[in-house]
Order: sequence, then structure tokens, then C-alpha cells
Amino acid sequence: MVDVEIAVQDLAGVRIARDAGADRVELCIGLVTGGLTPPIGLVEAAVETGLPVHPLIRTRPGGFVVDDVELDVQVRDVRAVARAGAAGVVVGALTAAGEVDDDAVRRLVDAAGGLPVTYHRALDVVTDRRRALDRLAALGVTRVLTSGGAARAGDGTGEIAALVRHAAGLGGGVQLMAGGGVRVADIPALVAAGVHAVHLSARRPAHDPGATGPGGGAAGYDVTDEATVRAAVAAAR
Repeated sequence: MVDVEIAVQDLAGVRIARDAGADRVELCIGLVTGGLTPPIGLVEAAVETGLPVHPLIRTRPGGFVVDDVELDVQVRDVRAVARAGAAGVVVGALTAAGEVDDDAVRRLVDAAGGLPVTYHRALDVVTDRRRALDRLAALGVTRVLTSGGAARAGDGTGEIAALVRHAAGLGGGVQLMAGGGVRVADIPALVAAGVHAVHLSARRPAHDPGATGPGGGAAGYDVTDEATVRAAVAAAR
């Protein structure tokens, strides 16, 4: 069985994902920036829907090299969302040399207190993805989100399949989840590549007639599309 994880940025998205049959959500805000840590009130409300919630822990847009101050905030956020009932957390940290930041990941895994930990697409910019998988498995990471290094996961199926085989050689200690511009049409090939899960945002644009422009926010925003979630679930099954 291949899980379907939907990236959402509001409570409405969590409910849509639940009702459309998704297995879990990655919860964040600011998906247009790659996603940022959601506020704890949103995490609590999302947990109350009954769907497994995996908050993204990321303090700022940009790269994945974190300093001591940022890492301290991320550790605090991991502990906070765990107390709020999160079913898992999504993290990622790199060294300036483009390697997995062992110390940072170890601290984040420890802060999770046994909850499943997903390492996000920071994997796609490391210097050696196979070596990174070895290290992440040793650090206790549960699963890794990857596009196979491609701009879109649908274009990286060959590398994703190779990473699945590599992970299997580690004794199955880390799962592979395909993500990055995933479209419903890509899912059968990703399932055939052997992934444990697929990850997509299933977004569509919406318009808020009450927005006021400068000082009041833009009128356009993205929402989770129920039909896309249902189609993704059907394709994965």
C-alpha cells in the first residue's frame, strides 16, 4: 500500500485531505516559499480532525544550512508540536558543504521523542544522495522526501527507483516518499518505482473578493482541491 500525503497550509486543507481519503498531511504555512513552521494553534486544530498531522519545521525560506539560533528554535518547535499531538515531524538540515548535518538532525530526531521523522527535499541538493540516505538511516530518520534530484518527481523516477533499492539494502530502515511537483498522472510511475508514499500539494488558485490590495493582502491564494486529492488517492491505490 502506497500512502498519500498532502501538503496543506490551513485547517480547511486538512479537512479536505481527510475527507478525500489521504493518509496524512504535511502541515505548514507559506507553501509558495517551500513551506514554513505552522503556528501551534493551527497544529492543535489540525490534530483534532483525527487525520495524522506531520508539521514542517522550518524557520525561514531559503537554504537548509541552519545556525545554532535557528536550530534551537527548530528543536523547541519539534517539542511543541509533539506536545500538541502531531503524529510526526518534517525536518531537514545541511552543512555548508552540502552534506547532511548530522548534529542538527540528531538533535531534531531526539526532540521528536520517538515520533516518525521525515527528512524533506534537502536530500535533493546534497552532494551524494546515497551517502545521505546511509547517514539518515543511522540517525533514526523514518522517511525521506525526494524528487530524485529532478525539478519534478515525475522526471526523476529512475533515480527515485535507485534510491528505493539503496534504502532496501540498508535493511529497510528508511522509507522513500516521492514529492516535488507531483501530478496525478505521475503517480502510477512513482508507485512502480517502489516508493512507500507520494507527496503532493493538490492546490488550485482561489480569489478572495474581500482582499484590499496593499496593506490588506493579495486577492489570490491557493486552496487544497478535493478532486485532485481523490484522484491522487485512487491513482496510488
